[in-house]
Amino acid sequence: MSQREWIEKDFYKELGVSSSATTDEINKAYRKLARDNHPDANPGNAAAEQRFKAISEAKSVLIDPAKRKEYDEARRLFASGGFGRQGGGFSPGAGGFGGGGGQTFDVGDIFGGAGAGAGADGSIGDLFGGLFNRGGGPQQRTTSNRPRRGSDVETETTLAFREATQGVTVPLRLTSPSSCTTCHGSGAKPGTSPRVCPRCNGAGVVNRNQGAFGFSEPCDDCRGSGSIIDDPCADCRGSGVQNRTRTITVRVPPGVSDGQKIRLAGQGEAGLRGAPSGDLYVTVRVRPDKVFGRSGDDLTITVPVSYGELVLGTTLSIPTLEGRVGVKVPPGTVDGRVLRVRGRGVPKKAGTPGDLMVTVKVAVPQKLDDPATEALRAYLEAEKASGFDPRAGWAGA
Repeated sequence: MSQREWIEKDFYKELGVSSSATTDEINKAYRKLARDNHPDANPGNAAAEQRFKAISEAKSVLIDPAKRKEYDEARRLFASGGFGRQGGGFSPGAGGFGGGGGQTFDVGDIFGGAGAGAGADGSIGDLFGGLFNRGGGPQQRTTSNRPRRGSDVETETTLAFREATQGVTVPLRLTSPSSCTTCHGSGAKPGTSPRVCPRCNGAGVVNRNQGAFGFSEPCDDCRGSGSIIDDPCADCRGSGVQNRTRTITVRVPPGVSDGQKIRLAGQGEAGLRGAPSGDLYVTVRVRPDKVFGRSGDDLTITVPVSYGELVLGTTLSIPTLEGRVGVKVPPGTVDGRVLRVRGRGVPKKAGTPGDLMVTVKVAVPQKLDDPATEALRAYLEAEKASGFDPRAGWAGA
C-alpha cells in the first residue's frame, strides 16, 4: 500500500468512532468488530477476513499516539486542498510553502523532517521525506523505499490469579499476516530473486524538474519498492506475506497484574518483502481469586477468628502461594487488625517479593448450645464485674 493510500483511508470510519474518540472508545469498538469478523468465527468468509484486516490496521494506527498524530496531521494537510494553493509559493531554502501572507509553512515541522518523528515505520515521514528533493542529486536515495516494518498486533489472554502471580507459559493462537513460508518473505518464486529496478536504480522514486525546484515521485515501474519481481511467488502473489493461523508460546513472568501488556518483539505482522515484522502486545486479564486479593506487590487475605482467639491470642495456619505458614495473633488483638508476613506476597522477576497482609475478622456464631450460652453469660457477668465497659467514653457516655 502506498503512502497516499495509507493517508486517504478513513480509519475512524472503519472502527465507527469519531476523530475525537478516546483510547478506551477505540479499543471497545475494535474488540466488538474483531469478535464479529474474526476468521475463526467466519471460516471461509473472505469478506469477513478482509474486514478483520481493515479494522486491525485502523486500530494499530489510532491506538498509537505518535502514529495517530501523524495520521491526523497528514489528513488535515491533504484536506486543506494541497500544498500552498492559497496563492503562496514554494520556498526551497526553507523547505516549505508560502501562505498568502508570506508565511512559510515547513512540512518538516509537522512530520519531523529526517528526525525521529519522521515516520519510523515508513508511513507518513516517508511520503514527505521523498516528495520533494531539497537539493539532493539523482544519486541521493530518499526514504521512500525504506523496508516496510510490519504492523504491531494486539491480543488478550486471561489467567487465573495464582497463574498471574507465580508466572505461567501459555499458548496463543493468532490469525494475522505472517511471512510467506514458500518464498520466506521475498515475494519471488522459490529459486528466483527480485532484481533492482532499472528505472530508479533501486531508489523507489524518480526525480524530475519543474520550475525552480526538483520534484520526486514514486517509480511507476516498481511502485516505489525499488525492486521488480519477474516471477512472483504463487502463494503470496509477490507480497511476501500470507494471512495464516499460528500458535506461539508466551512466557508470562511472575507478578503480572491485570491489564498489564507483554511485548513480544518480532511476533506481529510480517513486513513486506522480508522487512522486519512488527511486535505482538499481549494484554493480560486476571480472574479474581476466592482467597487472595492484591495490593501492589502485597497479597491480602481476610481470616475469620473467634472473639476468644483475639482476647487470649492464638497461632493461625494461613495459606500462601507456596503452602501454609503459622501467624501468631497476640493477646488482646482488636478486630480488623492487619498482621504482616514478610516475603510471602507477589513474587518478582527480580528483587524482593511483596508481603502477605493478614486481616483478622471476628466470626460471630449464629447459634449456641445451652452449655456455651451459659458460659457466655457467666463471662459477661465477670467482664462487667471487672469494670470493663466496651462503650466507655463513646458518644458522650
